[in-house]
Amino acid sequence: MATRTLRIGTRASALALWQANWVKDELEKRYSDLEVTLTKIKTQGDKILDVPLAMVGGKGLFVKEIQEAMLRSEVDIAVHSMKDVPTFFPEGTALRCITEREDPRDIAILAEGCKRFTDIRQHGRIGTSSLRRKAQLLNLRPDLEMVDIRGNVQTRINKLKEDNLDAVILAAAGMHRLGFTEQVGEYFEPKVCLPAIGQGALGLESRIDDDVTNDLIDFFNHPETSYAVTAERAVLATLEGGCQVPIAAFGTVTGDQLELTGLVSDVLGQKMLKETVTCHVDKALETGVALAKELLAQGAAEILNEVYGCETFNTDEG
Repeated sequence: MATRTLRIGTRASALALWQANWVKDELEKRYSDLEVTLTKIKTQGDKILDVPLAMVGGKGLFVKEIQEAMLRSEVDIAVHSMKDVPTFFPEGTALRCITEREDPRDIAILAEGCKRFTDIRQHGRIGTSSLRRKAQLLNLRPDLEMVDIRGNVQTRINKLKEDNLDAVILAAAGMHRLGFTEQVGEYFEPKVCLPAIGQGALGLESRIDDDVTNDLIDFFNHPETSYAVTAERAVLATLEGGCQVPIAAFGTVTGDQLELTGLVSDVLGQKMLKETVTCHVDKALETGVALAKELLAQGAAEILNEVYGCETFNTDEG
């Protein structure tokens, strides 16, 4: 019989609820005396569905209301898709755990009759709201027309026919978690389309001073994924100027070695910089910062200033 309760704050989308329920099940399997409940919270990102994310604030739109509920002690932890988590947290909360990564790749759902992405007709219509995906795919195929689509996974899948698209681009992790794997037409290897920072991993956020809860959830942390995502987020924190931009980073860990690739592009994929470095896992954070600074030195500052439409970065710095 449960003697303790832990409350999870989560968005109400099918994918967010799958993720929160997975955390709930793992906790209740591990602690027989623990009852875990879900509190569904509607975020600003869930309310604004007719405007591209890049125009309305990007990542923070999907976490702010959940964090506020945590600070009011209405929930004990939040379960986030790591690719939606900003690099900063409100005072009093922190990212406590990063779970083992699902497949981090992007995928294409293809229109009927199209077997591969390379088979898409000239000037084909591609559905995605991600500037990162748009830039990399336009770099491969400048002729393609990128069409903004928003909404949950099922809504975006439905857009393929509703909007007469040739392909819809989504994350493999969400497709797998929701049981849509059979609809995947093609997987993009990271060398073709570098994933979003943190893609495929879940993050558990909690109050810093809540020692009881923190002790309960620490087992979720997956060291290899944590090293990789920490490095990726260090790239983002060093490069990000406030809105969604064509930035990507992807880390893989083999033994005690981390390989990290970073990318900065303009929105049309015409000016693109990509760099790969390796380091010991203990240097994940420092290496992510150093990689971002190297990209800036190679010309990323000019690219990002153009994307932001202002002098966010001093292009005279090394």
